[in-house]
Amino acid sequence: MLHKIKWLAGTLGVAAVTLGGPLSARSGAAGPLPVITVYKSATCGCCANWVEHVRAAGFKVVVHDTTNLAAIKQRYGVPKHLTSCHTALVDGYVIEGHVPADVIVRLLRERPELAGVAVPGMPAGSPGMDSPLPVRYAIMTFDRAGRTAVFAHR
Repeated sequence: MLHKIKWLAGTLGVAAVTLGGPLSARSGAAGPLPVITVYKSATCGCCANWVEHVRAAGFKVVVHDTTNLAAIKQRYGVPKHLTSCHTALVDGYVIEGHVPADVIVRLLRERPELAGVAVPGMPAGSPGMDSPLPVRYAIMTFDRAGRTAVFAHR
């Protein structure tokens, strides 16, 4: 009987992890999600929509409206060809543009040695850029030396 209870507990534990149980149901990350600090223009509607997207995923968000986004991007090493309309910081990583919240959670879970991730430009259908005609886009990584690679596609 004790053997069956241990087996059942182990099976349920694996199922809970697989289905998102003790790991955050929304994110797959253990424990509460960290705060995301976002730098954006006060007049950017798609940036505000992206902020709501990451909030809905469980992140707490601190927003700083600024008129000098270029300086923020330069300070945090965002390669020019990966820039978008807003820059965010979370747990030591730079998040550039309309990166999906689940990709941010993956980044935080895997902890690769990167400076950050980016969705260059403002692709239709990316979070905050709702569109009836979404396009396929790449989520790129970048390191401190400016090297880039594809992290995911949507």
